[in-house]
Amino acid sequence: MNVPLWTWLAVLAVILVMLAVDLFAHRRAHVIGVREAAAWSAVWVALGVGFGALVWWQAGADFGQQYFAGYLIEKSLAVDNVFVWAIVLTYFAVPREYQHRVLFLGVVGALVFRGVFIAAGSVLIASFSWVLYVFAAVLLVTGVKMIRARDEHLDPERSRALRVFRRFVPMTDAYHGQRLVVRVAGRLVATPLLAALVVIEVTDVVFAVDSIPAIFAVTDEPFLVFTANAFAVLGLRAMYFLLADLVHRFVYLKTGLALVLVWVGMKMLLKVDLFYVPTTISLAVIATIIGVSVGLSLRATRGQGRTPVTVAGAAPFRVATAEETAALEPVRRRRRERTEVQVR
Repeated sequence: MNVPLWTWLAVLAVILVMLAVDLFAHRRAHVIGVREAAAWSAVWVALGVGFGALVWWQAGADFGQQYFAGYLIEKSLAVDNVFVWAIVLTYFAVPREYQHRVLFLGVVGALVFRGVFIAAGSVLIASFSWVLYVFAAVLLVTGVKMIRARDEHLDPERSRALRVFRRFVPMTDAYHGQRLVVRVAGRLVATPLLAALVVIEVTDVVFAVDSIPAIFAVTDEPFLVFTANAFAVLGLRAMYFLLADLVHRFVYLKTGLALVLVWVGMKMLLKVDLFYVPTTISLAVIATIIGVSVGLSLRATRGQGRTPVTVAGAAPFRVATAEETAALEPVRRRRRERTEVQVR
């Protein structure tokens, strides 16, 4: 698949424009309801599917199916990512009106990290064919572990990233609006929002270790790998606000995702040693596994309503009072003020 430079630049421009539109639409902190989240989810899904249709029309059915297979894998794995976000934001007691900002920054970071991983993966595959064995092994091992640990959940308190952050970064126990850092008594300190962002970014890197090899199992075209990832990740924020209170209903989804990882891992091994499984079959298998796991989950939990996620031992963070926020010093000091402090 020969993709000219201008096509890459055009796609990146579309992504940046959509991020800017999303940021402008949510420039004021507010609680995002189900209706708004559903509308934005529809926009992001339409954008991803529309791009896939464009690929199908311009590059042919095979590349179009590869894109949709990758998009479906990434979108499905993103649901599990959403559930982890719900646990992290609940643990940090992030007010609902501030959650979009931290998730927006998390998605931007995810796009950057995944872009780096995709570039590195493409170079490794092109240079060393045996890397496919490593990717396949990672997928198979991860799939088996997910099945065994299907009832286990992330415990932010035991996160190494959070322990390191707390050790080296001073942090206040109060939220001051959407600020990530504030200055208190002449000292820069992080707010809990920054700590939540760090944990979210680290967990996304961990998820990328699984999702990037998975998509390479259905397509080895860097352009399709990146765009499928990007359009799946862009809708994560809206998906979170739509599904965060429905985590308890997707009881079999983790098992379904594990089976998807096992399938694509086996497909990658077959591709290396025996024969190539047609993309049509891969797409059908992935869609069937996800569809069945979601259908069985909703049937097993029918009648249950929306229920917020609860986390035992959540950190005692709070929202700062108006007086505390008004008493904050400017984060950026003027040069004259810095000179006076040094003289003293």
